[in-house]
Amino acid sequence: MRVPIGIVGFGSYLPGRTVTNAEVASWSGTTEDWIETATGIRERRYADDNEATSDLAIAAARAALGDDEGLRSRLAAIVLATSTPDQPQPATAALVQRALGLPGVPSFDLNAVCSGFLYALTIVEAMLTRSAPDATALVIGADKYSAIMNRADRRTVSLFGDGAGAVVLGQVPDGYGIHATHLITDGQYSEMIEVPGGGTRRPVGSPGTTEQDLLFRMNGFAVREYVLRTLPAAVHAVLGTAGMKLSEIDRLIVHQANPNLVELCAAELGVPLEKVPLTAVELGNTAVASVPVTLDSAHRRQPLRRGERILLAAVGGGLSTGAVLLTWY
Repeated sequence: MRVPIGIVGFGSYLPGRTVTNAEVASWSGTTEDWIETATGIRERRYADDNEATSDLAIAAARAALGDDEGLRSRLAAIVLATSTPDQPQPATAALVQRALGLPGVPSFDLNAVCSGFLYALTIVEAMLTRSAPDATALVIGADKYSAIMNRADRRTVSLFGDGAGAVVLGQVPDGYGIHATHLITDGQYSEMIEVPGGGTRRPVGSPGTTEQDLLFRMNGFAVREYVLRTLPAAVHAVLGTAGMKLSEIDRLIVHQANPNLVELCAAELGVPLEKVPLTAVELGNTAVASVPVTLDSAHRRQPLRRGERILLAAVGGGLSTGAVLLTWY
């Protein structure tokens, strides 16, 4: 019999610097009105220059663990979803583990870009079903996209902000926790979202590799069409696996690509906006952090109640899509 695994702790962290549309417009040669009309975003948060992805992740992890020594002492894994690691190696999760004072706990990174948090949830849920009954695991989504932005490209620099969110997974009573997950990768579209330079195919300093190749790029129109096609399909697929209907879902936590796209996805699914929490207006697209950050924000605005059915969904580079359906405990 499969052990039910659910969220037993959660938290988030946002850096202190607010970056307005006026500032972004001054970098990219556009206007504040264009940014807000095109994206729905008004501002976003940037980490300081000396603040790395691991620093964001550590702060979110501490918020999720709180003062509960029991959660810490029973940790069986730390998984960090990120596409902006501190350095190529070691895994940024190892740096998080060291800072948290948790030697010996298996720790690794996962990169499925903005869908990575849901990929990590799926993997860690499976890991915990083979662990001790009281085992817990820390799943973090953290990104510092301000470090890889092309500030001259209004189409991308207007979208992204920095942040981190984390959850602690553990065993919950029957009927609660994660019911179903659904993951997709369409590698044939990998060039739609990418940082082409800096890896082993095009190393830093290699012939033909420029500084621009080390920065984020995206085919926004093509990605938008992919999201509107694939995210609703993933939502219906995970509902089908769980034997539930969309009308039974209390909150739909969607990756905050931008407010306009979140609203289009809700309309495509026929879900009322009051069921779809929104953080991108003030925070922008916090990449892999957007789902856990929005979950935490939704709880702060209206506390999650035991028995609520929550559906998490995201699309990211790869191109990758994920959906996770759970009942809150």
